[in-house]
Amino acid sequence: MKITKCAPSILAADFSRIHEGISLIEASGGDWVHLDVMDGSFVPEISFGAQMVRAVRSLTDLPLDVHLMIEKPENHVTSFLEAGADYITFHAEASVHAHRTIQLIKAGGARAGISIVPSTPVAMISELLPFLDLVLIMTVNPGYGGQSLIPECLEKVRTLAALKSDRGFSYEIAVDGGINRETIKETKDAGIDVFVAGSAFFGAADPAEELSYMKNC
Repeated sequence: MKITKCAPSILAADFSRIHEGISLIEASGGDWVHLDVMDGSFVPEISFGAQMVRAVRSLTDLPLDVHLMIEKPENHVTSFLEAGADYITFHAEASVHAHRTIQLIKAGGARAGISIVPSTPVAMISELLPFLDLVLIMTVNPGYGGQSLIPECLEKVRTLAALKSDRGFSYEIAVDGGINRETIKETKDAGIDVFVAGSAFFGAADPAEELSYMKNC
């Protein structure tokens, strides 16, 4: 049975006790740490920047999965590389020269990812698939935690999984938004490799048990 990786999102953690949040991810079997960078422009809210990534880097050896929900991500890639990001994912909708941004990320030693919002089709990123390490499908409209998964977005996962198999691509497929024990099974059945969990993880009575269920169901 395929075991899917989980990247708990620290956006749902208590920022005044971030060290404890990272320790909880490690102790619970989290595979990556997901960091949602929001600029108040591409998405409504503002979260944090490279300084937070640098601080988290000092607390863990887990891969840092940095999700740039920002305008002109190419202008900030270097800062996140220097802060210690292992994966940098930016939005196709926010970057005109996406291939160049992928090259910049990879030249800096990180793995490159593309994300698309619910209204964006997979066709928009078809020319980029051979160069990607990660494709992140937003299963909610980005910017707020605690939303319900949009089931129609899972068709994009199925499309990406078929393309990966048919053409021998090597990217991992991730989903972010509304992932919990009620939705994880259909999400995994669609063909994901990684899922992001925020409130479902940090809001659980037993985060370790919740994570184990979602990874192994």
